[in-house]
Amino acid sequence: MSALPDSQIVQRFFNHPTTAALRGLCAATLCAAALCACVDVSMPDYKRPDTPAKTSWTGQNGAPVSAAATIEPEWWKGFNDPTLDSLIAKAIGGNFDIKVLAARIDVARTQIGEAKAGALPTMDLGGGADFQKTTGQTFSKQYNVATQVNWDIDIWGKVEKGVQAQKAEFHASEADWRAGYLELVSNVSSTYFQILQFDDQIDQQQKTLAANRQILSIYEGQRRSGLIPQTQVLRQQAEINRLTNQLLELGRSRDLANNALCTLTGVPAGEFRLPKGHLQQRVQLPGVPDGLPAQLLARRPDIVAAEFRVLEAYDLVGQAKLAQLPSISLTGHGGTASFALTDLLKSFTFGFMPSINIPLLDPGVRAHVKVTQAQSAVAEQQYRATVMGAFEEVENALVNLNAHKAQRAELQQQVDRLQIVADQIQSQLRLGVVSQLEVFETERTLLDAQQSLLANHQLILSDTVLLYKALGGGWPTVDVQAQVKEK
Repeated sequence: MSALPDSQIVQRFFNHPTTAALRGLCAATLCAAALCACVDVSMPDYKRPDTPAKTSWTGQNGAPVSAAATIEPEWWKGFNDPTLDSLIAKAIGGNFDIKVLAARIDVARTQIGEAKAGALPTMDLGGGADFQKTTGQTFSKQYNVATQVNWDIDIWGKVEKGVQAQKAEFHASEADWRAGYLELVSNVSSTYFQILQFDDQIDQQQKTLAANRQILSIYEGQRRSGLIPQTQVLRQQAEINRLTNQLLELGRSRDLANNALCTLTGVPAGEFRLPKGHLQQRVQLPGVPDGLPAQLLARRPDIVAAEFRVLEAYDLVGQAKLAQLPSISLTGHGGTASFALTDLLKSFTFGFMPSINIPLLDPGVRAHVKVTQAQSAVAEQQYRATVMGAFEEVENALVNLNAHKAQRAELQQQVDRLQIVADQIQSQLRLGVVSQLEVFETERTLLDAQQSLLANHQLILSDTVLLYKALGGGWPTVDVQAQVKEK
């Protein structure tokens, strides 16, 4: 056979079906590249949304201290109450709200793998049989097996952007768990303090009620002697009714707080009752250092979660923009068919089909870009709102703590002075200078002041808990921007 001229070889090459397919794919790719130049897929570097600066806190005049030295991770142990420590440990292990948040972390973790699967090829395998019988013809049967492999190549990094967005959601879910953990510990502490305060108030109320009954007994004797009118007796009886009603209300409130503590610790309400205790004897007031650094807010889990969701929205905008670019798919298929099952695997048919999809006119794709941009703006504003709310929480906690501490000094002086008066009245009673009625009146006034001092002690404890919670509760600082650089 004579050799073909070079011109015919070249012509056959360009006319070959495979070459023609490659030539078409190259041409389409060049067209796609030209179209890409008209699509805006630029993304600025991620930056934390700007918020008003906060350099110091109200009433903090001491030298600045480090964030790590301000709040210990297990800050509640500063109250030096083993019962509180055991309740918190039980709540961390049994509370169902915190378990829901932990389960959401697992959901977000598995969704990362789901997002990564978008860049992997898929394969389908199928088999079948066809049986036919036509009148006047023999029975026919045919068997077939076919497989197909599809691979959408992530040449622009669209899938990777989705993976990064899901990783940000995973970290946000972790921060949500930390925020829930901090909320749980704070609620257990505050509820525990409240129950102990109710116990002290009930004791004080019972003493006050006993003193008022003694006063009523004296009034009734004076009424029988004609020294005072009946209205005075009725007024004192009404006072006893009021105090009894308050005592019943304190018992009801104590039971409700105990039910709340049961739920917080993962126990059915009513199945556990906290033993009676005394707040001032059990719980010590921990010191709060001056010079609290504003950087403590970087440890607040809710702020960390809000920023990760800003990052997530940022990545979703990038993914939506990249969806405007052409996509390239590779499809391979193969199969076999035979009229006899024994001959099924004797011959095979294979095929390979590269393709490119150019979104020339897809309003939904461009509309989705605008949607993600709007959602990103919402996430940024939510972050700013979270930061501003955190500033307010810290300031309110400091204002309340400082005010209640100042009130405690006044209340303590009031109790001390009324105690001196009560002691002197008792001495005068022994000398016959004053009546028993005046003694009871003095005791009642002293008991009222002691009730106010007890309530103030519980307020200071709760203020301290809220301050620790507002300042991040000992969680380490999380730098979201540093994690972006590690991608």
